[in-house]
Amino acid sequence: MRYQLHTAQQLNCDLDTAWNFFSSPFNLSKITPKEMNFVVKSEIKEDEIYEGMEIAYTVSPVLNIPMKWKTIITEVSYKKSFTDFQKKGPYKYWNHQHVFRPNEGGVLMMDTVDYELPLGFLGRIAHKIFVKKKLNSIFDYRYKVLEERFNDLKNEK
Repeated sequence: MRYQLHTAQQLNCDLDTAWNFFSSPFNLSKITPKEMNFVVKSEIKEDEIYEGMEIAYTVSPVLNIPMKWKTIITEVSYKKSFTDFQKKGPYKYWNHQHVFRPNEGGVLMMDTVDYELPLGFLGRIAHKIFVKKKLNSIFDYRYKVLEERFNDLKNEK
């Protein structure tokens, strides 16, 4: 069964700032909870993503067990959107689209993740018991970090 997670967040910055931050694979670990031990393993020479770019990393989503994960950037519409697709990893299917819409308050950033777990019935049970909660907590953490980074009005002087 396919599931979908959708988030949106207003960022108090210009489009260049938002795009430069999110399109750099080096910033993934900054918006991932520390306990997940997220580490980019690819030797990436480019700081900005491009269509066809593959990113390998390890992550420990459950019980500190490290898992290898590889995504490929399947679509880039410069300063508008990009999509990463799981090439190898824990999901049967993972497709994550990032969209950026400039507005008078800065940039509205939207994420849509379509995903499916392996193991059929067992995967559906795992989703209900902990996977959905875990994904929501990851994106909640990300929201908090981005609020502090882009919307903390105390830092504006």
